[in-house]
Amino acid sequence: MTDTPIDDTTMNEPPVNEIPFDILQHATLTLPDGQTADLPIVVGSEGEKAVDIARLRATTGYITLDDGYTNTGSCMSDITFIDGEKGILRYRGYPIQEIAKRCSFVEAAQLVIWGELPTPEQRHHFSDILAENSALPEDFLPHFSAFPPHAHPMSILSAMVNALQTYDLPGMTIDSDEEFERVSATLISKVRTIAAASFKSSIGEPIMYPRYDLRYVENFLHMMFSRPYRDYVPSAEATRALNLFLILHADHEQNCSTSTVRMVASGQANLYASVAAGVCALWGPLHGGANQAVIEMLDLIQESGMSTREYITKVKDRTAGIKLMGFGHRVYRSYDPRAQILKQACDDLLESLHITDPRLAIARELEEVALEDDYFVQRKLYPNVDFYSGTILTALGIPPEMFTVIFAIGRVAGWIANWKEIHDSANSRIYRPRQIYTGPNEREWINRFQRERNTTQGFIVPEELRSHTA
Repeated sequence: MTDTPIDDTTMNEPPVNEIPFDILQHATLTLPDGQTADLPIVVGSEGEKAVDIARLRATTGYITLDDGYTNTGSCMSDITFIDGEKGILRYRGYPIQEIAKRCSFVEAAQLVIWGELPTPEQRHHFSDILAENSALPEDFLPHFSAFPPHAHPMSILSAMVNALQTYDLPGMTIDSDEEFERVSATLISKVRTIAAASFKSSIGEPIMYPRYDLRYVENFLHMMFSRPYRDYVPSAEATRALNLFLILHADHEQNCSTSTVRMVASGQANLYASVAAGVCALWGPLHGGANQAVIEMLDLIQESGMSTREYITKVKDRTAGIKLMGFGHRVYRSYDPRAQILKQACDDLLESLHITDPRLAIARELEEVALEDDYFVQRKLYPNVDFYSGTILTALGIPPEMFTVIFAIGRVAGWIANWKEIHDSANSRIYRPRQIYTGPNEREWINRFQRERNTTQGFIVPEELRSHTA
């Protein structure tokens, strides 16, 4: 290794981001070759501490290795704060419990995106923009019929959001606050229209137009379940439960999909392209698809005929390969605060609808049995938001393949807010993680007639041909 510091900047990139406040402490890292690195200690507004390694490679030639980014802070953000040990979640400083109690989803989205609770005038103005931009262009609608009937709604959603930019963006950049507000409202409004239209297309029913006189959540349920000859009128409990679902999924710090949005946005991709990438990242069963996994678990219990206690016993037997879906969380080491809020809405909804779906009865039994079992209590494996959200969406009549789509409708607000942070930052750089290479060292080229049979080449070159060059 050379003793000359390595320059990690290029002519096309700005310098490494400057920390926007004074550094009071430093850590010293001593490396095996005798080099030392002076690393600033960054402290967040809630006392979170980080070692700033932004100049590490430039000054020493070393990088850090953190597979899965479990211990890596990829950015500094003003949007969401989580304390997993204490079960705290706040949007822009406001506890999620207060937001859930006092806000509509639209109001919560404005808070997440712009950082402040809207005034009555701002709220009404934004609602008007949502209503005016809720319908899809007529020449856009035939795209839905181009997908096969078995197409997954998340595939349709991602493709349609990407296609929508050609209709909604006059150019590839957003040049004013007014334009950003219009585009944000358009995306938040139309994403639910796309979701409902994809559902209607998948079941062979006519696509329903949004109504100007309905609020955000009621309008979505109307487009999902109304028919040309019969309007769907949701109950107050159904509206409240779905409103809470969207609020609680509006943002959740630097998760897989949000960090994907920031990654794409860092290359100066437009808002629609970045959100479409977020949709794809959310699709996975370890992320947005977790609530669907809960319903699949309930289906398994019902079809097997086993009792909930028998299932719990199998879960505790690690050799059985059975998992308890919807319990525990990678971030929260105590009760998921979103689950506490959604549990009451779930109970109210099930009581008001008088539904006899056996899966919902199994869910309630499973919750009771697990919360009384020391095995789960000692390991702090409490029901998480996915457990109750899957139950709520099932009670509303939403099929499991649509669960992640509904998640995406709520999360669009957080994706927009994170895109805005990247877009507004004067020091924003394109994200470009490093790696530790573990492949072969430099090798000599072998011409095609001298290569031996291996697992990827299903042929053997005859000996008389091997003397020929490639």
